[in-house]
Amino acid sequence: MKPQHLLVAVPLTTLSALSTLGVQGFVPSVKKTSTPLTTSTLSSDVQTFVRQNSSTSNMPSQSAVTDTIETSFASPLDLNININNIDLEDVLKRKPPVPMEIATNAHGMPWEKSIGSSEHSNPLLYMPFWEWQMDFMSSTLTNLRPCSEMDCFEENSKFGLTTNADKKARIVNHCYSSDEYRKIRMTYYDAGDNTQVFNSVWYPNEEYDHPILGIDLLSFNRKKYLAIVDFQPIHESTISSGEDQEKIYSRLQLIKDHYPSLKGRMSSKFYDETQFFSQQMLFSRFEDEDIVQKELFPAFTRYVRLHTKIIQKELEPNASPKSKARVLARQAAYDTYSAERDPATGLFCSMFGKDWGEAFVFDFLFSLSSKKDQGLVIPPMPGAPPPNQRR
Repeated sequence: MKPQHLLVAVPLTTLSALSTLGVQGFVPSVKKTSTPLTTSTLSSDVQTFVRQNSSTSNMPSQSAVTDTIETSFASPLDLNININNIDLEDVLKRKPPVPMEIATNAHGMPWEKSIGSSEHSNPLLYMPFWEWQMDFMSSTLTNLRPCSEMDCFEENSKFGLTTNADKKARIVNHCYSSDEYRKIRMTYYDAGDNTQVFNSVWYPNEEYDHPILGIDLLSFNRKKYLAIVDFQPIHESTISSGEDQEKIYSRLQLIKDHYPSLKGRMSSKFYDETQFFSQQMLFSRFEDEDIVQKELFPAFTRYVRLHTKIIQKELEPNASPKSKARVLARQAAYDTYSAERDPATGLFCSMFGKDWGEAFVFDFLFSLSSKKDQGLVIPPMPGAPPPNQRR
């Protein structure tokens, strides 16, 4: 059943059940009517849904419903819901949202042991970054919740946990949203001392014309390291996005100046640093692992804190449809640009198969991207040794 414009009168418990499933797009309206407020006015599919999600003991009586509405509106009214472009069959199949206390520990996170071999006391090099970020998000963001549509929290989810037992490699993904951020995705790749990766991207809600926060940390053989942390501008230049953006990047520069090891320049062989990258990007290729804790970790936390602080305390949300559409279009352009160039794509495809890797890039990592006709083109990975030199 796929109604395009379905007008039904439903009991209040149905609203609660639909809300529990995270259904969006309902526009409540009220009007005077003489039609009794009973489930007999519903289609058979909706009646089935109501029976399955509302117990008889909890169903309000006709008088209770009327009393509630009269109390709110000072006149006897029936409640009507206008459902536009909702696939009701899809609604009936949806599972309730995953609770936060379950989501944060999904797939055994945070891990304590590596799946691969290691000669170090801290085999999961970047796990402290994951743990700090998860704690920060939980304590700071408003209405933090799992992104159930990203299919990464259930035990058999497509993008939750994927393992290559033969090569002793695994990848785990979480995805969240909040009132400040449309999407915050987190990825940890573990292959022992061979490779460690922590990646996270924070997309502001479209009411905020604010850079995307990008984090990419990689380690190869515990000898070569690559780090990128940036407020990634979504416009072609910071000038086009206003004076406030210039002030933001000035504040970033003050942070960057404290960490001399993170002042490298990105090679134009893989990315055009004038597109979706700022001059205040923390970038480094290094071989001294001490830099991870001495400079990279504190710089990372300061960038994350500032990004969130600006949204929460300094930016005014712009809810105009034109502004929101503009921001979302630029985030989509960022996704398309990044999907074609992500340096870790080859690693994921070699470990978990090209089909999985392609779906991962276009459906999870960069879910607003547009795929070219030829599909996924695997770019080289900057800073990584050739595959035959990785243990």
